Amino acid sequence: MPMLYELPPWLLRVFALSFGLIWGSFLNVVIYRVPRGQSVVRPASRCPQCGEPIRPWNNVPVVSWLLLRGRARCCGVRIPARYVLVEAAGGLLALALVESVLLPMPPDTSLLHGGLVFALWFALALALMAAAFIDLEHMYIPDSLSVGAIVLGLVTFWLRPPLSFTESLAAAAAGFVLVWLVFGVLYRLVRGRTGMGLGDAKLLAVAGAWFGWKGLLFALLAGAVQGTVAALLVLMVRGRIDEPEAVEQERAALLAEVAAIEDPEEREEAEKELQKDPIFEPSAGVAGARIPFGPFLVLAMIEYLLVGETFLAHYWAWLGY
Repeated sequence: MPMLYELPPWLLRVFALSFGLIWGSFLNVVIYRVPRGQSVVRPASRCPQCGEPIRPWNNVPVVSWLLLRGRARCCGVRIPARYVLVEAAGGLLALALVESVLLPMPPDTSLLHGGLVFALWFALALALMAAAFIDLEHMYIPDSLSVGAIVLGLVTFWLRPPLSFTESLAAAAAGFVLVWLVFGVLYRLVRGRTGMGLGDAKLLAVAGAWFGWKGLLFALLAGAVQGTVAALLVLMVRGRIDEPEAVEQERAALLAEVAAIEDPEEREEAEKELQKDPIFEPSAGVAGARIPFGPFLVLAMIEYLLVGETFLAHYWAWLGY
């Protein structure tokens, strides 16, 4: 069986970068279509403005965006910078996984085992990135991403020693219950509104399933710190925290649908159901601003994946333990 050490590091890096760029391009399809309930497989990539199919030579990750100067060749509509950022992030994450996961493996690691471990961690990274960008734009995290990542983390625990199935399952359950109980139930009793949604609870369960207790706590604490810093910076620069435009559009569309209901009792019942959704909770003032926490949990999890163990080792050594 071919061994991992038989491949030169430069070849692994080139493959990972190319592989990551391609999947980063596909990730843009996921981020755009999943919240809209569209298939990520069919139809092939099309311009969201005019619907014209995107030719393969106009869909080369990063390169096409740069050559076309951020505009679609078909109709000239501006392509958001998010697309090229996601593509580049996919390539850089794959490259970082080679450095932090593949190359440090023992010399006697088989190519099959190393490739499987790389593929699993990269699949997690892709799911996390998709969840982060969808949460930023729509302020919700699809179950297909979070629950799927939890299941995958539980069934592949044996590839992440010394993490056991029991520890993986217990940490995942603890992550979900912690957010649901503290920020969903207790916070609502005190403030009259939820502090974090079930999407965040499931995302924290992902951290527990993949990284165990240490990763779970790291994701929660590092995510909270980075989220707080980001919120303060936005307030300092803009003086307010606005909701994403997509959320406002989705709210307006739902309200229009309810207003169109002819039966008064049915309309009143629909309005009550809408009011239970966090998207319709008051957000007046700084204290009531709704900030998507998912992207900061994702950032913390990716940090832990790449450098978490090394960071914690240096931190405990600095404390004298």
